[in-house]
Amino acid sequence: MENKKKIFVSIGLILILIIFLIYYLFTKSNNEEIVENLILVENEEKETENIMINEVKKKEKVEIAVHIIGAVKKEGIIYIEEGSRIADVIKMAGGETKEADLSQINLAYIVQDGEKIYIPNKNEKISEYIINSNGDTLIEADNLNNNIGKEKKVNINTANLSELDTLPGIGPAIAQRIIDYREENGNFKSIDELQNVKGIGDAKFEEVKDSIIV
Repeated sequence: MENKKKIFVSIGLILILIIFLIYYLFTKSNNEEIVENLILVENEEKETENIMINEVKKKEKVEIAVHIIGAVKKEGIIYIEEGSRIADVIKMAGGETKEADLSQINLAYIVQDGEKIYIPNKNEKISEYIINSNGDTLIEADNLNNNIGKEKKVNINTANLSELDTLPGIGPAIAQRIIDYREENGNFKSIDELQNVKGIGDAKFEEVKDSIIV
């Protein structure tokens, strides 16, 4: 009798162990499947998020208009993405002509909305020539206008630290503040906005205003 009890108990324990093992394997399989599904969902969410971010960036791209004349195949108004350079504008204008002398032009110059760009030919000698939307000469071309000797104005939206440092009353420290302000708030909308930069009060602004443009 005692032996039969032991056999039944042993069989019972074995059955319990088998049931527990089956349950464990089934649960583990389900858990792995759940984890895999969660990873797939997470990856899909990230992919969707990246697509949405790229779409937003595309929509945020600003288009500007510049006027290009001279030794290019298609003179006229060019609509181009903000942050583009003179080289990009020339390409949009069909490229330069055979007579063009690009060695006189800063092809890396970042164009601004409303600017007029002149591409010289090989028969003339000029300095780089750009007029902004207000009609001010940014980079003067002696052979193309009557304002020979006119002081070059500094564009506070594109000038680097050394260029800003050349302005009257603006040292390296304030020049860096101008750049920091520009990076935090975007391009200056007018020269008056320069007064928002720490260290540029009424007196300093009066000193510098005739030497700057936006």
